[in-house]
Amino acid sequence: MAMGLFRVCLVVVTAIINHPLLFPRENATVPENEEEIIRKMQAHQEKLQLEQLRLEEEVARLAAEKEALERVAEEGKQQNETRTAWDLWSTLCMILFLMIEVWRQDHQDGPSLECLGGDEDELPGLGGAPLRGLTLPDKATLAHFYERCIRGATADAARTREFVEGFVDDLLEALRSLCNRDTDMEVEDFIGVDSMYENWQVDRPLVCHLFVPFTPPEPYRFHPELWCCSRSVPLDRQGYGQIKVVRADGDALGCICGKTKLGEDMLCLLHGKNNMVRPSGEMEDLLCARDSPYLDTMQVMKWFQTALTRAWHRIARKYEFDLAFGQLDSPGSLKIKFRSGKFMPFNLIPVIQCDDSDLYFVSHLPREPSWGSPASSTDWLLSFAVYERHFLRTTLKALPEGACHLSCLQITSFLLSKQSRLTSPSGLSTYHVKTALLHLLLLRRATDWKAGQLNARLHELLCFLEKSLLEKKLHHFFIGNRKVPEAMGLPEAVRRAEPLNLFRPFVLQRSLYRKTVDSFYEMLKNAPALISEYSLHVPADHASLPQKA
Repeated sequence: MAMGLFRVCLVVVTAIINHPLLFPRENATVPENEEEIIRKMQAHQEKLQLEQLRLEEEVARLAAEKEALERVAEEGKQQNETRTAWDLWSTLCMILFLMIEVWRQDHQDGPSLECLGGDEDELPGLGGAPLRGLTLPDKATLAHFYERCIRGATADAARTREFVEGFVDDLLEALRSLCNRDTDMEVEDFIGVDSMYENWQVDRPLVCHLFVPFTPPEPYRFHPELWCCSRSVPLDRQGYGQIKVVRADGDALGCICGKTKLGEDMLCLLHGKNNMVRPSGEMEDLLCARDSPYLDTMQVMKWFQTALTRAWHRIARKYEFDLAFGQLDSPGSLKIKFRSGKFMPFNLIPVIQCDDSDLYFVSHLPREPSWGSPASSTDWLLSFAVYERHFLRTTLKALPEGACHLSCLQITSFLLSKQSRLTSPSGLSTYHVKTALLHLLLLRRATDWKAGQLNARLHELLCFLEKSLLEKKLHHFFIGNRKVPEAMGLPEAVRRAEPLNLFRPFVLQRSLYRKTVDSFYEMLKNAPALISEYSLHVPADHASLPQKA
């Protein structure tokens, strides 16, 4: 019983102790706090995962950049190695090229030039020994030939120049007296050019070539336009230029339509919609081409021929000879006819000075080759005759006394002239021979042109011509030749121009090339016999020079 009572009391006490209202539990909100903690932990875990992903992406990007940098560095290293090897190879090639070029120049400058053969288009059988093994006469024979046949022409040239210059002075003075200074072209003093004024004329009859510069009346002036100043010029127009007639203020016609605004209902009488010049009496008086402000060669030829005729009629009574025009294609080709039946030809060539240089535009020059027919009558040939005379005079001062350079030119020109009379003229002219000599004067030392080396230098000149013919290439001496001394005063545009090949017609005309090569070798074959024959006999074909009445 006591035990049962004890158990009942224990149960009551336990129930009282565990009653929530008597003793509330402090951790009764644990379930709610745990859920919040779990949510926070989940949110934090998600942030950690996102940060981990971002870090992984950053590490991957850095690794990719590092790999790219390593790849670029590797490629740069390879390129540097390749560039170093290429630079070394280029340097070696350049050194080899310079050595070959120096050897070639020395080989060309030697006393015997090796004449190269041509390509498949060349004539067969032209290779072999230089000049086909030609043996020139010895020094004694050449010296005897020069003294008897050529030196006498130099003395006659001085008397011929004196006579022609006196007559031309009088003729041009009469021409000026007939011109109206306000409307006509103004003629200036003549300039002697070519072989008669360079002391190497040998062909008979002796012919003086005189440039006659002219200028337009005020307020006009000539504005030359060189072919080398244009971006693209056809090959057949190289060496030519055009001359624009402009006013002093730069307007080609003096029209003000380009300087003022015209109304929509107003029309310029000189300029159409395409801005072309209409024919006007003013421009025709200035010898321009139709519908163009450019000077016309045909108009100039007609004007000059008419002016010379009027001038001669004015002074004809003062002289005991007649004056007539020689060649129809050359306006200033004149011929003095003496009563004895003899005659004396000379050329007056109307020219236009190119700016302030010694270059002159000519409509036609008989002794200089025209590098292809002009495309139109407004194309003018550019002549370097004054520069050539100046270069020969300047070079002569540095050469030994009695230098043989002009003797080589005279003998070769003599042989070429005789061959042309035998087989008709070919594509090779005395101007080509003169150009070859000018190139050799630059290549050779001054001491190589002593009088005793005439035989060697003559052989070298002929070899140079043969080599140029076989290669179909003979560059103009001044155009594009930067070896020409700057003291010559050549315009910079001409010095920097592309070299002009005087033998370009041979590339286009195979028949002319074949004829020229055949004629050249025929001349070499006949040279020893001609020199021997003319050494013994000198033809007396000198014209007497009567004085004024």
